[in-house]
Amino acid sequence: MAEMVKFDHVAFGYAPGAETIRDLSFTIEKGDFVALIGANGAGKSTISRLCNGLLRPTAGRVTLCGQDTLTTPTSRLARSVGFLFQNPDRQICENTVRDEIAFSMKAQGWPQAKIEERIASALDTFHLQGDWFPFERSRGERQRIALAGVLVCEPELLILDEPTTGLDYLECIGIMDYVKTLNEEKGVTVLMVSHDMELVQSYARRVFVLNDGRLLGDGPVNTIMKNTALLGQARVLPAQIPALALCFDERFADVYTVDDMEAVLKGGHPL
Repeated sequence: MAEMVKFDHVAFGYAPGAETIRDLSFTIEKGDFVALIGANGAGKSTISRLCNGLLRPTAGRVTLCGQDTLTTPTSRLARSVGFLFQNPDRQICENTVRDEIAFSMKAQGWPQAKIEERIASALDTFHLQGDWFPFERSRGERQRIALAGVLVCEPELLILDEPTTGLDYLECIGIMDYVKTLNEEKGVTVLMVSHDMELVQSYARRVFVLNDGRLLGDGPVNTIMKNTALLGQARVLPAQIPALALCFDERFADVYTVDDMEAVLKGGHPL
């Protein structure tokens, strides 16, 4: 498969002599859905910002769609990648939802007719009103506004930094189901930073486990969630259902979700 993001022996520090990322190498393929997990300070958000050129490596090489982030202008990288910040208030910059959705398209020089078409579609998809003042809306609505502004340009790579922080259950499911549809039906590559292991278990297919700026593990989500030794090194607890399944016998070896657990129990295998 084609490469979307590649880290080749990458290091980065916010101050000289204080590296946050150390000798990091990995590849994310187009169409993948990857979660970055680890304790606070593991380097998750730093990696996400290195992916789109907001940060530049102090050593090694990062490429996005084959473009070296050290030599490619951020404005050009932005045509391939969309970034949803953890706090939408750090991302929203216009006084109406309509203008916020139009912002990135105008910055990239889109024709006005195409901009209007995309605005109408985004308002309908995300259940928004164009004349709303964004900062008077709820946290969930502001998150949808920010996501609409990111997705309207149809990025090849979508980076989500703690996308469901501050959202209730229904808001969380609404946003993540939409992202899942983009990934599965339109091939949008997703890189998600999250502390929520239930979210990771439900949506990611591949997981990178980080600790102290280093990659401890990389594998399918189900494999990672039952590797308690690896997660312990990263100071991360697994999702609840895989953790519970590990407490029982081999009948529960393939249990990762509530539906899996129910299927085993209904098959005549009581706890």
